[in-house]
Amino acid sequence: MKVHLNDIDVSYIRAGAGKSCVLIHGLAEDAGSWQAVQAQLSDFETFAYDFRGHGATKLGLADGTLAQLGGDLIAFLEDVTGPAPCVGYSLGGTIVLWAAAQRPDLIPHAVVTGTSPVVGRTAAEFFDQRIEMIQSEPDGFAAALSNDTAQQLVNGGDLVAITRRRLDAVGNGGGYINGCRAMAGLRDTPLMPMSEKIFMPVDVIGGDKDVFCPKKAADILCGALANATYHEIPDAGHLISIDQPRLYATAIEDALTRRG
Repeated sequence: MKVHLNDIDVSYIRAGAGKSCVLIHGLAEDAGSWQAVQAQLSDFETFAYDFRGHGATKLGLADGTLAQLGGDLIAFLEDVTGPAPCVGYSLGGTIVLWAAAQRPDLIPHAVVTGTSPVVGRTAAEFFDQRIEMIQSEPDGFAAALSNDTAQQLVNGGDLVAITRRRLDAVGNGGGYINGCRAMAGLRDTPLMPMSEKIFMPVDVIGGDKDVFCPKKAADILCGALANATYHEIPDAGHLISIDQPRLYATAIEDALTRRG
């Protein structure tokens, strides 16, 4: 399904029936990464969309900011679902939190996974390096994404197939570059100052072996929010949906049901 929002046609997958919930994927992912979660959340009407420049959604007039990506989520809520809980993974989590700070009337409950409210120098340099690589050395980027993916997994899996799906989500790379710039921007403009505007319940989920977004990031986030609860998924890296799909989907389902 598609809907025109702002300057782009946004592709999304709708599933289930019941209370609406919006799912926002992470960098180098697409709406299909929510397949197992959507299957388990059959008692909810879930909407998983490809954000700007990923999957089947075009890049449009991208400006490399979290504000624009958050604005796209706000438009989706206004035009498609109405107020609804939002679940965001990694970059998707920062998008949810940005939108929640701007429009708390649209997001009564947030669930964020593998999400950091700020990035340090090393992380910012990582995003800059990936931008340079995808612009000048596409073949090298494919190898780098495979290596990044391997480091984000704990329980293995078919690395070639997983990386191929992620490369397909990235497409020509414009959306990946846009997302990297938005994440790198958190070094100079972290989310914490916005936390005073976020009073709705926020469930923070993390993998116990996540080296890309370790527990320290969750602690900073929970400490900055007025109403946050932390849930840890055992034996999981950053790609929790692949390492522990059942436990991950159950944690999201429990959070949505509990806040009901």
